[in-house]
Amino acid sequence: MKRALLALTLMLFCHQTGNAQTPYYQGKTITITVGYQPGDGYDIWARVLAAHMGKHIQGNPNMIAQNMPGAGSMIAANYIYNVAKPDGLTLGSIGPSLYLDQLIGKKEVHFDWAKFGWVGSTENTPWLLYMKTDTPYKTIEDVRKASVAPKCSATGTGTSGYFIPKLLEEAVGAKFNIVMGYQGGAEQDLAFERGEVVCRSLSIPTFFAREPFTTWRKQNLVRILMQTGRKLIHACPTCQRSTN
Repeated sequence: MKRALLALTLMLFCHQTGNAQTPYYQGKTITITVGYQPGDGYDIWARVLAAHMGKHIQGNPNMIAQNMPGAGSMIAANYIYNVAKPDGLTLGSIGPSLYLDQLIGKKEVHFDWAKFGWVGSTENTPWLLYMKTDTPYKTIEDVRKASVAPKCSATGTGTSGYFIPKLLEEAVGAKFNIVMGYQGGAEQDLAFERGEVVCRSLSIPTFFAREPFTTWRKQNLVRILMQTGRKLIHACPTCQRSTN
């Protein structure tokens, strides 16, 4: 009897040890589904994480970023919630303000924001609103008094491109003409350069992280009209200086 118990104990120990030696993520691939176009701020962060995060997870899984742009990352959010398997192999890089669309009951929302499993955030994001320098809108006061509202771009209603101008309308009486439906940042950049729109609200880190913003600042094509957050933003010597 004692020998039988000893043998059973050894079997259980060996089984548990064998399982411990094979981490769940070993040999697997984690996909970060990015709700924006390649080169956008969310895409940059996702690819940085994909390049380094795997080595900090037991089993050292491979990690890749997959773009699924559209509707301010709502398409990606719907996919993650309804299609992706809940097996720990799909992460989402989506807009943090999509919950606003759920709150107002948009029919395109097919997720429950509160039921997403949150892993973390790459940054504490403040926003800014920039304006083309060759427009008559030099300050927010100019926007308030303008007879024609400036056109700002946005991908969807659950994005800073939409809710920051709307907040300014409610708070200070500014008027904006928000043009929506762009797939991502690259399309909005082209629209700005073509003169289809003259303003946009986006995250401050993105504004200082990639082109064409660096070139625009050097060429004095844009000015910052406002920013959120308590800290001052001091750009490079050739850039605009913004304070709140």
